[in-house]
Amino acid sequence: MEDLKLKIKNFPNLPGVYRMINSKLEVIYIGKAKNLKKRVASYFVKNQSSPRTRLMVANIYKIEFTITNTEADALILENNLIRELLPRYNVIFRDDKSYPYLLITGDKFPRLMFHRGAQKKENQYFGPFPNSNAVRQSIQLLQKVFMLRTCEASVFNNRTRPCLQHQIKRCTAPCVGLISDIDYKHDTTQAALFLKGKDSEVIKDLTKRMNKSSDEFNFERAAIFRDRIQSLRQVRLKQSVSDFSENDADIIAISEDLGQVCVNLVMIRGGRHLGDKSFFPKNSVEQNIENIVEVFITQYYEQKTPPPVLVIEQKFDVDLINSFFSLKQYPSIKIISRMLGDKKLWLMMANRNAKIALTQKNNEQASKINRIKSFRKLLSLPDHVDRIECFDISHTMGERTVGSCVVFDKTMMQKKEYRRYNIKNIEPGDDYAAMRQVLERRYKKIISEDLVKPDIILIDGGKGQLSVSKDIMEELGISDIMLIGVSKGRLRKSGTETLITSDGLILEDIDQSDLGFHLIQQIRDEAHRFAITGHRARRDKARVTSSIEEIEGVGAKKRKNLLVYFGGLEGVKNATIEELELVEGISKKIAKEIFNFFH
Repeated sequence: MEDLKLKIKNFPNLPGVYRMINSKLEVIYIGKAKNLKKRVASYFVKNQSSPRTRLMVANIYKIEFTITNTEADALILENNLIRELLPRYNVIFRDDKSYPYLLITGDKFPRLMFHRGAQKKENQYFGPFPNSNAVRQSIQLLQKVFMLRTCEASVFNNRTRPCLQHQIKRCTAPCVGLISDIDYKHDTTQAALFLKGKDSEVIKDLTKRMNKSSDEFNFERAAIFRDRIQSLRQVRLKQSVSDFSENDADIIAISEDLGQVCVNLVMIRGGRHLGDKSFFPKNSVEQNIENIVEVFITQYYEQKTPPPVLVIEQKFDVDLINSFFSLKQYPSIKIISRMLGDKKLWLMMANRNAKIALTQKNNEQASKINRIKSFRKLLSLPDHVDRIECFDISHTMGERTVGSCVVFDKTMMQKKEYRRYNIKNIEPGDDYAAMRQVLERRYKKIISEDLVKPDIILIDGGKGQLSVSKDIMEELGISDIMLIGVSKGRLRKSGTETLITSDGLILEDIDQSDLGFHLIQQIRDEAHRFAITGHRARRDKARVTSSIEEIEGVGAKKRKNLLVYFGGLEGVKNATIEELELVEGISKKIAKEIFNFFH
């Protein structure tokens, strides 16, 4: 500690980013500073009030720093490093999935679709939306009003007659030429304007086209425009947010309770309320609200361009955030901290959302803690038992056997730690041999790489499965993990399971309302689901590829071209010889062989 204090004295009085590193050379904390020397030295004062900070400082082995030009530069670097390294003591807003967008493709006849992930310049993206349901509802609305296509290119390029979407008036059928290029392009433009919030402009244009069609005595076409206008007016009446009619806006509210923090983000796009999303930052204990606001803004808008207006009631360093936006080369952002009149109701709503979400989170956490406590009580386990791994085997008549391992730890399922095992070199249907192989592969790796071992292992099966599991664990020299078999019981239905432990204890007729028993069922069902999903994917893939592979002259490249062109195996099966010839690499001879194979 004294060595660290001496080194800090030589730190520069400049802005930058510092990294706290432990004895295992793991980065445990990353911070930014306007003055590196002063900021880092503040961690080593005698009367450090925060227990968490004292614990972190006690684990510091060395401190590294990087000098930046300004504090705003340091903020960007800090955010990038936190996102990459996920240090143990940093406030982190986890958002594992990117936000969904509504996409209008850049094709000749643009397609309307749901999108999540990287964006391409030739396409138009609208959003982000708070969840996938909001996107799908918007797609349904646009289909009803503008009748844009939603089908994939493989389907669109091979249609010979209009599909059901055209029959129910959700598509103008550009695939078979029932609408001109110009008219379809016009509908696409109108849809894009509507998504940008220019409802009035769209309605004005539709009214003009309706009147023109009426003057030309084309009353059927005029009726189409009339129906579109009515639909748009109804939507605007339901969704319009008059207070933000001129701007897109994000409203950010924060609630704090019982050591937990919730940030609620309300999204308004094109004058419509799209919904909200709640965030629960990791490591927010003992952090001041100002810091949490700054961290949320920098992490959330690191790769998402903010709307023209941000509404944030809490105080924070506005100049620093504006500098951050400037360095990211974002357009001018107006930050509002005080809202008056009707706008204040939106902020109140966001605050209420944050409080409700936080209450639900705390209640959920309390329920999870009660479940693991009940689990320990049911099996008379010590208080330190937390980590449970569960195994299951799935196959169809012995075909493509897959083993699954799911992990429960820290009161919740840890999906990133799930593993699947493709079983090989066993007799089809031999579940004992499959379980032996899965456990051997799993725990040989845990021993060799010194990974975290579970406290409990659940086996989906009865005495036979449990006996095989005990044997393999003894062979591996693992004796400190309790094994529990979850048998279907006498009635062989959910809720009547029998638990068999490696110590010989058998628990039958367990109270179905027991929270610990519910936890066991949940983990077992998750292992079953994960195994079945993996098995089905492996089986279906094998069945699809093997059928085409049997055709002489069709290799991997031609097989891929066929499946992509026809959108799957069914399309290949139903294709004519002439249609097969259109695929790249498929000659007339091979087309005949493919056709004869399926017919």
